[in-house]
Amino acid sequence: MGHDPPVTAENRGPTGRGGRPTGRPAPTALPPALRGRLGTIAVLAALVVAALGVLYAGDSEPGGADARIVTAVYGVGPSWRHVALALDFLGEPVGSAALVTAVVTGCLLLRRPRTAVLVVAGAGLAVGTATLLKSLVGRTIHGDNLSYPSGHTAFATTLALAMALAAAGRPGLGRPAGTSLVLAAALAAGAAMGWAEVALGAHYPTDVLGGWCTALAVVPTTAWLVDRAADRVADRRRPHGRAADAGRRERR
Repeated sequence: MGHDPPVTAENRGPTGRGGRPTGRPAPTALPPALRGRLGTIAVLAALVVAALGVLYAGDSEPGGADARIVTAVYGVGPSWRHVALALDFLGEPVGSAALVTAVVTGCLLLRRPRTAVLVVAGAGLAVGTATLLKSLVGRTIHGDNLSYPSGHTAFATTLALAMALAAAGRPGLGRPAGTSLVLAAALAAGAAMGWAEVALGAHYPTDVLGGWCTALAVVPTTAWLVDRAADRVADRRRPHGRAADAGRRERR
């Protein structure tokens, strides 16, 4: 009788009828090949968030770089203002709830339950972290409106990161290509939402950078925790299924 191969996070797959493994690898929220690089990026992003928070704590005026960018971006024409308002709506409670629901539904249809959990948990943690930092930093815009970091930018970047991580985990996609895909998606989403927030006068550009880095720090960590929790649940369930399979083989 041959020995069964050890069960690892790489070959543990979803189960079919009777608890038997289907043989398909379980899609992870954080691709193993990218863990090291994204972990380093998460640490660097957290340092940027902290540094900007210290630099602009208690401020109510734009910095030098902020002023130059705001001059170029603020006050867009009517057509572009409609685009900015539409993007901004996606970060508001109603728009964000609809967007999360749509993305989670797509993940479940594609049998990516861990990514679905990451979307919900990551968005909640990223926006929650941004909200907490706003109170701690105390930077304001247009009076008493807390501005650092941008929660809208953190939210948009989080969704882009979660979906890009799912795509980067596909077999055959190498580590450099996967990392580039994740960072490109994060940059595109952060730039689009950040432009909208600055164009509408809701945030300073450095608020946007802080929100982008908040997502880069939170999402890889959350994805790793989602995988750890899912692996532990699978490990607790698997011995019963393996014992049942062994019993069925002995009765044959």
